[in-house]
Amino acid sequence: MEQFVIKGGTSLRGEVEIGGAKNAALAILAASIMTDETVTIDNLPDVRDINVLIGAMEDIGAIVDRVDRHTVKINGSRIQRLSVDYEYIKKIRASYYLLGALLGKYKKAEVALPGGCEIGSRPIDLHIKGFKALGADVDISYGLISAKAVRLEGSHIYMDKVSVGATINVMMAAALAEGKTVIENAAKEPHVVDVANFLNSMGANIRGAGTDVIRIVGVEKLHKTEYSVIPDQIEAGTFMCAAAVTGGDVLIKNVIPKHLEATTAKLLEAGCKVEEYDDAVRVFGGGELKSTQVTTLPYPGFPTDMQPQMTVVLGIAQGTSTVTESIFENRFKYVDELSRMGANIQVEGNIAIIRGVERYTGARVCAPDLRAGAALVVAGLAADGVTVVDDIYYIQRGYENLEGKLRQLGAQIEKVSSEKEIQKFVLKVS
Repeated sequence: MEQFVIKGGTSLRGEVEIGGAKNAALAILAASIMTDETVTIDNLPDVRDINVLIGAMEDIGAIVDRVDRHTVKINGSRIQRLSVDYEYIKKIRASYYLLGALLGKYKKAEVALPGGCEIGSRPIDLHIKGFKALGADVDISYGLISAKAVRLEGSHIYMDKVSVGATINVMMAAALAEGKTVIENAAKEPHVVDVANFLNSMGANIRGAGTDVIRIVGVEKLHKTEYSVIPDQIEAGTFMCAAAVTGGDVLIKNVIPKHLEATTAKLLEAGCKVEEYDDAVRVFGGGELKSTQVTTLPYPGFPTDMQPQMTVVLGIAQGTSTVTESIFENRFKYVDELSRMGANIQVEGNIAIIRGVERYTGARVCAPDLRAGAALVVAGLAADGVTVVDDIYYIQRGYENLEGKLRQLGAQIEKVSSEKEIQKFVLKVS
């Protein structure tokens, strides 16, 4: 089992390049099989979730050519099976995007019910509601969700709750339905816009992505395209918090600053200095961190995926901060681990009350999910002494070469896979 071992206390300095957005890339990969022509996608992050989805797509007959680490060519003309029961697919939440893609193209699909991080209940009832509104019969049995239709017809769909996954899934199926579809109370996240732009580049007719009303006029078929995935706002935000918490000075390149506005605003409130450029942001820590209040909300609000990292920053800020989690009810599972590092955090329902401590201290901790795992690494960078983070499998689901990028900024961090290697690292840094 691999682990990260970190000697904290070094201010991060230098430049780091951000990769493609995992959450956009997963949906775009699924949508690429909606044409029989070859689609080229670049700026793909080389992370576990992406590689699992590509494996599942190959398993049903898609032809995948890995041009290089971050570029693939995909041809969906030879898909033989419309049932995706690939053993790994259950491990990733985005497996359900194959449902919308296959249903749109073939009017039939069956996919293993999704897994992913246990951060709370993420029902797929809105996906089902959307597919049914388009005329599909949907059934869940034996751990599979299946949808089929004689034909898909455009419809007016109101999302009872803002859901990124359901918005994207229904948008994909509706792109090849007959007539017009209107999705109201749609999610506005950057990756919803990116998937819409990708589908439009294949010949779809989608308008309004990025607002709460998306209008889709179904087309008969889609065609080939070349497309580059947007930068990952959560990876960028994680490095912003790492710079803040270590009192560093980091230039974070290949980002869209507008996507980072909510994170930037909270870091400014917490006493950091942030400079924005066309496609980069620079974060200066070093001053005294101050307490603030954070509430997670759908975009353009503060992202739930940045909540654990921001909590780590506030954990060593002066005064008392509160973090309110309004998206996922199990998102504070990492707090016990952070407490082992000296944090003073009390969770009451969906609110964390954070009393700032002077510093974190190194400890052995366990990553409970993807973003919480990254947050514990960030805490380890600021801690006095050595921190070992177990279960980094979660972190590798969404961060490419995290340890390499941090080392580039001066961090003392290594990926190890035995107690012997941990001891060797400790001897080296002591």
